[in-house]
Amino acid sequence: MTQYIDIAVNLLSERLKHDIDAIINDAAKHHVSPLIVIGSDIDESKQASLLCEQFPQQLYCTAGVHPHQASSWNEQSSNTVKQLASQHNVVAIGECGLDYNRDFSPRPAQRQAFAAQLELACELNMPVLMHCRDAHQDFIAIVNEYRSELPKALLHCFTGTKNELESCLAADLYIGITGWICDERRGQELAQLVPLIPNNRIMAETDSPYLLPRSMRPKPKSSKNLPQYLPYIVNTMAQLRQQSETELAQYCFQNSCDFFGLTINQVMVDK
Repeated sequence: MTQYIDIAVNLLSERLKHDIDAIINDAAKHHVSPLIVIGSDIDESKQASLLCEQFPQQLYCTAGVHPHQASSWNEQSSNTVKQLASQHNVVAIGECGLDYNRDFSPRPAQRQAFAAQLELACELNMPVLMHCRDAHQDFIAIVNEYRSELPKALLHCFTGTKNELESCLAADLYIGITGWICDERRGQELAQLVPLIPNNRIMAETDSPYLLPRSMRPKPKSSKNLPQYLPYIVNTMAQLRQQSETELAQYCFQNSCDFFGLTINQVMVDK
């Protein structure tokens, strides 16, 4: 049986948090389990850990501060993330990184918060889930400062150029691919790059509720992207890579288990 892990679900977003039970159950019916819940600020990271306690082995989460909220990062943030990281259901530091596309936080604050969280991941010997948008030069420079001490590092929702992909792979990063590749308007370059990602570095994600695959037919009635659509994204990835969907799904699944430190028994779903 083909299994999937959705490595990035914004389950506590306003568009999803009122339907959590249904989202988890519908995903499991499509063999997408567990889900990795994203913590994008301190409060959400706390909520994510508490939510995971209600759904053991179905939900795991990250703890960190997204670049949009980087201005909120302070010394207490580091202590809180460290405390959260001691919980068994917190499996990575993040989502952290840089976003120069929207600049919701000043760029110096983004760089400071990003570096602080990478330092924390090094200290705790934990994997880190990262974000980068229109900020590659600064992003990879900061990553490379800490890379030798980081156990594992993932750039989720990759949408960059070939040169950017090459520098990320040179830094031995895992690469998360979303339904962006299913968008004929803006995903064409990424679709061409997907075959260049090694089998042992590729992962699949929805980034739900964002990035609903535009090429899905029949088109979902809701504009919300959901974890249950992950197999469609993997199928599209497999076609682009001229690889069987089953083989690619197995690589994505195993890479996700290895990255987040999940055992096969932990992530088995019912047939």
